Amino acid sequence: MGVLAGIGASAAARADSDGMIYRNLGKTDEKVSAIGLGGHHIGRPKDPKEGIRIIRSAIDRGITFMDNCWDYHNGESERRMGEALRDGYRQKVFLMTKFDGRTKAATARQIEESLKRLETETIDLMQYHENIRMEDPHRFFASDGPLEALLEAKKAGKIRYIGFTGHKDPVVYLRMLELAAAHSFHFDACQMPLNVMDAHFRSFGNQVLPKLVQGGIGVLGMKPMGDGNVLKSGKVTPSECLHYALTLPTSVVITGCESMERLDGAIEAVRTFKPLNQAQVRALLAKTKDAAMTGKYEPFKTTAAFDGTAHNPQWMG
Repeated sequence: MGVLAGIGASAAARADSDGMIYRNLGKTDEKVSAIGLGGHHIGRPKDPKEGIRIIRSAIDRGITFMDNCWDYHNGESERRMGEALRDGYRQKVFLMTKFDGRTKAATARQIEESLKRLETETIDLMQYHENIRMEDPHRFFASDGPLEALLEAKKAGKIRYIGFTGHKDPVVYLRMLELAAAHSFHFDACQMPLNVMDAHFRSFGNQVLPKLVQGGIGVLGMKPMGDGNVLKSGKVTPSECLHYALTLPTSVVITGCESMERLDGAIEAVRTFKPLNQAQVRALLAKTKDAAMTGKYEPFKTTAAFDGTAHNPQWMG
């Protein structure tokens, strides 16, 4: 069954005249845009003003979910986001960022730095970044660990919801969910790769997605095109990639838009979206199966190229 079991489970409610789709974030009371703006990509344009223009254009066109991370471009992505959210834009979005700390002190420091760069008093969703090693779930729940800092920040009104992210192996995610249950802790959201290749190889969609839906945890799909790597297979189009991820029971599909052209494509994918039926999904998966099996087109799973905390262990504290 795998991902096919979840097809049709994503309730999509269209909003007013902007054509955007809005969905519930897990079992919270939050409504978020079905497409989210990837934070790493808005730090890529050489001109900061271009990144800011992309952010504001996305918001003006109905995208409310903003992705970011403390370490993206050494904080430049957050700085651009903070500037873009001036002049009333902050009130229009659900703002998420991530931290790399593996200790209470490092986590608390990174939360404060993110708040300052994002120019906000409250971050809507703060996520434990790069849950990619088997020891990372244990570090999260350890004494004097990240969770203690998160709970203190939440009590102080600095953050509202707590989640975790990663991109390496679903086994690590399953361990995190096991430990959360053991500690009677409920994550509000979870971010992971969900794309047409993932369905065949170390599949988050098959192994983790059903558990998140069952637990009422908001599903944040990312890497629908694998930072362009999925498209290099020549098997699928950008629109097919986004329509597949939107068909899954996701709250948000986060996609990178480092140009207005990319943003236009994401908006158009939402405008033309109709949930794929099981036959359509089977057809997509059939034509990507052989290409997916080696992991070549999901290098974030098979190489260390995407492992920022591996290249910069000092970020973890």
